Amino acid sequence: MSAFMKLTAEAKARIKEVTPEQLREMQARLKHLYLIDVREDGEWVHGSIPDAVHISKGLLECKIESVIPDPAAEIVLFCGGGYRSALAADNLQKMGYQNVYSLIGGYAGWSEN
Repeated sequence: MSAFMKLTAEAKARIKEVTPEQLREMQARLKHLYLIDVREDGEWVHGSIPDAVHISKGLLECKIESVIPDPAAEIVLFCGGGYRSALAADNLQKMGYQNVYSLIGGYAGWSEN
């Protein structure tokens, strides 16, 4: 197992994840759900999930409080395949955000459904 995969597995053990189907249910049920695309600019310009806000993983921790000041807000993060968003969700939890999820399979998984 690569160091990256080990780090990601450790993060995934500490966070909550949702499937694309669960994300759609959350979008229908919750009045205020933040969907954050943590991919890089070059990935974002090729498409994203509707209603997502783009904050690349490299800038997430320094920008999140101005975009989502409420640490109790419902937040779903996604990247290309679900690994970077897991790492990002772990960091947001460390910052005090309580309802953070990572999208399993990321944008690729969502696109397939």
